[in-house]
Amino acid sequence: MRIIVFLIGICFFANVCFAQDLSVRDEINQLKERIAALEKKVSNQDKYIATQESTVKTQQQTISDYEMRLSQFEEKLKRVPGEPIKLMEGLELGVGGTFIAQGTNNVNYDGDGQTLKKDRTDGSYSADVTLAKEFKEIGGKAFLHLEAGQGAGLENNLTLYSNVNRDAGDSEARVEVTELWYEQGLFKDRVAITFGKLDPTAYFDQSEVANDETTQFLGRIFRNSPTVEFPDNNAGIRLAYLPVEWLELGYGMFNAKSGWDKIGDNLFNIGQVSFRTKLLGQPGNYRMYGWSNNAYHTEWSDPEKSKETAYGFGLSFDQKVTDIVTLFARYGWQDPKVYNPEITTAAGGYNYSLVQSWSTGFQIEGKPWGRENDVLAFAVGQVFPSKDYKDYYGYLAKPEGHLEAYYNIHLNKYLSISQDFQYIWNPFGKDITGDTSPIFVGGMRAQVDF
Repeated sequence: MRIIVFLIGICFFANVCFAQDLSVRDEINQLKERIAALEKKVSNQDKYIATQESTVKTQQQTISDYEMRLSQFEEKLKRVPGEPIKLMEGLELGVGGTFIAQGTNNVNYDGDGQTLKKDRTDGSYSADVTLAKEFKEIGGKAFLHLEAGQGAGLENNLTLYSNVNRDAGDSEARVEVTELWYEQGLFKDRVAITFGKLDPTAYFDQSEVANDETTQFLGRIFRNSPTVEFPDNNAGIRLAYLPVEWLELGYGMFNAKSGWDKIGDNLFNIGQVSFRTKLLGQPGNYRMYGWSNNAYHTEWSDPEKSKETAYGFGLSFDQKVTDIVTLFARYGWQDPKVYNPEITTAAGGYNYSLVQSWSTGFQIEGKPWGRENDVLAFAVGQVFPSKDYKDYYGYLAKPEGHLEAYYNIHLNKYLSISQDFQYIWNPFGKDITGDTSPIFVGGMRAQVDF
């Protein structure tokens, strides 16, 4: 009997142990399943985090690329070099004024068609108000430029192929909208389209050191090539494409005549290729362009042909060679056989046509003499009238030469003053009746930004 009881006890104990072993195994298996599920969940979360990090990096790179591309498309507001005031997010206001006084030893036109040699001093002023708004979320920008001013300066008393005060306006006071446009970046900001009332010289034939009459050279020959028939600010559209960072392809189409009537009838077309380089570690820009103007032109050899098209091409280079020295050069050529009857000299209203022009010079920043914001600059160039024009009138039509030097003194962040000197030889090709002597022009310019 005891043996039976003992055997029954052993069996009961074995059953209990076996049951407990099965329960432990089940718990272990369940725990393994839970651990595997957690590991899978953690793995999925790691993948999700990695995906999010990759997305963030991509977005950061996109933002960085956008900012870089947008900065390349935005034109510097050179007429207002002071820092714009931020009114609200993305909205900037700029205000500036330019005051110019120039004197000469030789006025070669007196306003009555008679030559008159005498000293003369004239002045002019201009005021600029700019308002710009960026739409970063869509890659767009709107821009408004209001300009007021008065005074033609010496230009109404000098008969020249290329005159001496690019900032001068009319004798009467004026207030006008000189620019009003919208620009949109496309295709990850590799393409930009700008349309509205545009200034063609803001996008074509530019130069880092010879493209702003308010702070750089005053003479028109050094501001832009006189052999390009740039129309006044007018209705237009401009496209830019940046296939790579160092290359920009630009195209512009503008109304070639004043006003907004029949804007498709007279068009000025221009295309430009721009290379941005790093020569010896210093930035440079090399631009090549071609243009056409289908506003009516007259052929010199056959005045009956009065509906001709003009065309030409040009180059504009600027290269920084040291931290303080920048060189520039321009060359332009245009069709010598025709002329635009609406393009005349400021003094006398003479028709003429040019065939080519060149200019070159340099800018030195004032760091070596302890004036790092000052600028000393020098330029020289020539304008060549066309042979067809010369033959038509029987003129001498000698190349008109220009030399200009200025020193821009940066007094503070609101005010700079420039001393400017110009010397012109063979004025109007030595074809002014009774007076062909060289012209010396001395001037002062004050630029105020606030």
